[in-house]
Amino acid sequence: MPEHLTQNWFVRKPLARSRRGIVATQNRVAGEAGARVLAAGGNAVDAAVATSFALAAVEPWYSGLGGVGFMLVYSAREDRVSVVDFGPVSPRALVPADYPLTGGVTTDLFTWPAVKDDRNVHGPLSFAVPGQVDGLGLALEQFGTLKWSELIRPAIELAEKGIAADWFLTLKVATNARELARYRSTREVWLPQGFAPATPAGAAPERLKLPRLAETLTRLAQAGRRDFYEGGLAADIVTDAQALGAILGPEDLRRYRARIVEPAETDYRGARIAAAPGLTAGPSLMRALDGLRPVRFQRNGPHADAFIAYAEVLRDAYAERLAAMGETPDARDLACTTHLNVIDRDGNMVALTQTLLSVFGSKLVLPSTGILMNNGIMWFDPRPGSPNSLGPGKRPLTNMCPVIARRDGKPWFAIGASGGRKIFPAVMQIASFLIDHGLYLEDAFHRPRIDASGGDFVGVDPRLPIAIRDAVAKKFATQLTELVVYPTNFACPSAVLHDAGTGERFGATDVMSPWSGAVAEDA
Repeated sequence: MPEHLTQNWFVRKPLARSRRGIVATQNRVAGEAGARVLAAGGNAVDAAVATSFALAAVEPWYSGLGGVGFMLVYSAREDRVSVVDFGPVSPRALVPADYPLTGGVTTDLFTWPAVKDDRNVHGPLSFAVPGQVDGLGLALEQFGTLKWSELIRPAIELAEKGIAADWFLTLKVATNARELARYRSTREVWLPQGFAPATPAGAAPERLKLPRLAETLTRLAQAGRRDFYEGGLAADIVTDAQALGAILGPEDLRRYRARIVEPAETDYRGARIAAAPGLTAGPSLMRALDGLRPVRFQRNGPHADAFIAYAEVLRDAYAERLAAMGETPDARDLACTTHLNVIDRDGNMVALTQTLLSVFGSKLVLPSTGILMNNGIMWFDPRPGSPNSLGPGKRPLTNMCPVIARRDGKPWFAIGASGGRKIFPAVMQIASFLIDHGLYLEDAFHRPRIDASGGDFVGVDPRLPIAIRDAVAKKFATQLTELVVYPTNFACPSAVLHDAGTGERFGATDVMSPWSGAVAEDA
C-alpha cells in the first residue's frame, strides 16, 4: 500500500430521520436555519433559499453571493421537476486575446494551458457574472411561500455572529493562504496578522467575522434581488470590480437573468431520474445510466461486477465529455462547490448545487460589499476553436450534477455533491446503490466507491474488499485513493430520501466532512 495512505479511518455519520421535513447540507449550522424555516411552515424551496444564504455566512469559501448554480425543484402536487438555472456567464467585454497562453500548464482544478498571470484562475479578470442572488429570488418567486426578507434574516444573524474558528476553518484557510495573500482586501479578512485564524487549544472558539457581509445581506433583504443587478448594490459591485481591474460591467449585471428550464430526464429501472440539463454533468450522467441499463448485476451487491461496470460507463462518459465538451482529462480537483437537499412535509424536494468554482473562488473579496467573487472564467478552455473556448457573454461547461429521483409518481430521493469532476461519479454510484442494489441510504453513503473521472487511473478506495480491488485492477490501471478529510478524493455527497412504504424521510451527508449534517424540522 502506498505510504501516502496514512489516515486509515473508518468513520460513520448518523442519518436524520423524520416524518416531516429534512435539510441535508455540507454545513449543519446552515441546515439548521433551513430546518427552522420548515418548522415555521415554509416549504422545501423556502428552506433551500434560507439555507443557501446561510451558507454564504458560515461556509463562504464554497459558495455565496458572488457564485452561481443550479436548483432542481420537485412539486409533489404536479409530480414535476423544474430547473432553476443561475449558471455562469462571461462578461460581455471579455476579449479572448486578453488571456494569452504562456506555454505552461495551470495548476488549479483544470489542467488548461496556462494563461499569463493566471488571470483566468484568480483575480479580477476571472469573474463570471454572479447568478446566485437572481436564481434564489426566481426560485422563491415561482415556487416558494415565504418572504424574501424573512429568508435572508438567518444569514444576517450568522454573519453578525461570525464563523467559529475551529480546526476545519484553519485547515481551509491555511491550505489556501498563498493564494489568499495575493489581494489586500482578501488578506485583511482571511489572514489577520498574516496567519490563518486559529483558536488556541482548550479555548472557546474564536469568531471570524466577514466585514460588510451582514450589511450587504441586510441591504439585499430590504431592496430585493434585482438591487444586486440594477440598484445600489450593483453600482457598488461594479465600482469595486472595475477599480480592481475587472471587465465586469453594469450591463453584465443588468442583463443577467436566471431562468427556469426543463430538466434532462430518463427512466432507469423503475425510477424517473431528473438532472440539470445543458452545460452541466447532467447529460453525462444520462449517458452513464444508458450504459448501465443492460447490465444485470449480481444479487446482494454491489460486487466486483458493479464496480467494473461503473468504471466502464464512467470512462466512456468522460471520454465523450472531454472530447466534445471541452474539459481536460487530468484535472486537479480543488473545487469549492457545495450542495444541499430539502424535503418538506408535503413531499416537495429541492436539490441545489452552488459554487464559486475554485476554493475561495477568484480569491478576491470586493471591499465595499464583502462579497467573495467566483472565478467562473476558469471553466472555459483558454485555447480557441473548441465549443468551450473563451468568449464574451458565453456560458461555460460546468461539473454540477443535482439530481431528483421519483418512483411511481412519488418523491424518492434528491442527491448531489461537491468535488469538481468527481461529482458525477459519486452521484451515479450512490444512485445505483439505491436503485440497483436496494441499499438503505445510510449504507449507500458509507459504502466505499471508486472514482473514474478521467485520467490514466481509476481511483479505488482501499476499504473495498480485496476481491473487488483485484477484479477492477485486472481491467483498468488503478490507484489506491483514501477517503479523507483533505483533499476531497471522492466528492462530498448529500441526499434526502422518502420511503413511500413507511412514510419516513431520511437525510445523509458526506461522511468525512466535519461540518456536514442532516437536520430534521422536528429535531
